[in-house]
Amino acid sequence: MDVFAHLVGQPEAVASLRAAASGTGMTHAWLFTGPAGSGRSVAARSFAAALQCVSKPVGCGTCRGCHMVQTGNHPDVRFVVPEGLSIPVALMRELVMRAATTPATGRWQILIVEDADRLTEAAGNALLKAVEEPPERTVFLLCAPSDHPDDVPLTIRSRCRVVTLRQPSPDAVADLLMSRDGIPAELAAMVASAAQGHVGRARRLARDPEARTRRAAVLAVPRQLSSVGAAFDAANGLISAAEAESDAATAEIDAVERAEMETALGAGGTGKGAAGAVRGAAGQLKELERRQKSRATRAQRDALDRALLDLAGFYRDVLANQWAAPVRAIHSDVHAVAQAAAERWSPESTLRRLEAVMQCRTAIDANVKPRIAVEAMMLSLWKG
Repeated sequence: MDVFAHLVGQPEAVASLRAAASGTGMTHAWLFTGPAGSGRSVAARSFAAALQCVSKPVGCGTCRGCHMVQTGNHPDVRFVVPEGLSIPVALMRELVMRAATTPATGRWQILIVEDADRLTEAAGNALLKAVEEPPERTVFLLCAPSDHPDDVPLTIRSRCRVVTLRQPSPDAVADLLMSRDGIPAELAAMVASAAQGHVGRARRLARDPEARTRRAAVLAVPRQLSSVGAAFDAANGLISAAEAESDAATAEIDAVERAEMETALGAGGTGKGAAGAVRGAAGQLKELERRQKSRATRAQRDALDRALLDLAGFYRDVLANQWAAPVRAIHSDVHAVAQAAAERWSPESTLRRLEAVMQCRTAIDANVKPRIAVEAMMLSLWKG
């Protein structure tokens, strides 16, 4: 299958990337921007596969180069995927140095930085030096929500060719789910709309009944806010659900990482030498625990943000009903609930509720403790 087949609803971007991989308009640094779920990392990985493709036309999806990139096993393609809240400078320096070497088997050395907006200032400076003076056969592929200075420093942005991705339509996402994953049409349409164009989220909702159950619990929140006490209960429920989801997502990875490190450090061995090695490795185990804690925090915030987006989508549907807007509902499965709310509330109070949800997201992004931000939001939702 063509490497760009899973890049949904981006014909202009695909044409540009395919031409560059074929030798027209190629440059050493690229910045993929677009809203969450638009396919930034998919575009970067697909482009990397096309650059390493050994067939004609490029991006065949079946040759050794394409296959190795798509499975994450190509020796000349490295991925920077932030596990915690930021990408540290030590990691970036190490990867930049490795990316400067001559390609081992492919046409290019490629460094893909997902969520480049999470680069620390020092890590960004380390990347900038490499982008300013790139090795001849090295390509940098960066992914970020936008090319705004808040996401990507102007010094890096000015040295990149920007590929702007758009939010895929629900119909395009539903078609992909049906053709690629065999999801029934009715379910595909519902989750594609609920995910608001986010392909990964739509796929998760379609394939995971527990994810649909968590979403249903979030959409039940507006009906539960009958008092101050109920508002605090709802806040606690939302935080607890996010923690449970992040624990489920990271527990297995954490256990495997710890077991592998303990084995590498001599756990299970006998004799004084093995025991001394384990005792001397306390610092390495502590560093592993620190990284895992950071990853868990990121996973919890991501889970909470998905819940907040679902909640914002509900209030948006209520507003659309009140204004008789000619737009499709995000949460079509609870359309009757949104209609009932539209009859009870004024448009002004609905808008205040929507703003409260978005302010909560902003506060958490600014490192306000999630529980405090969510409790404040729930009180605002209760007051209207």
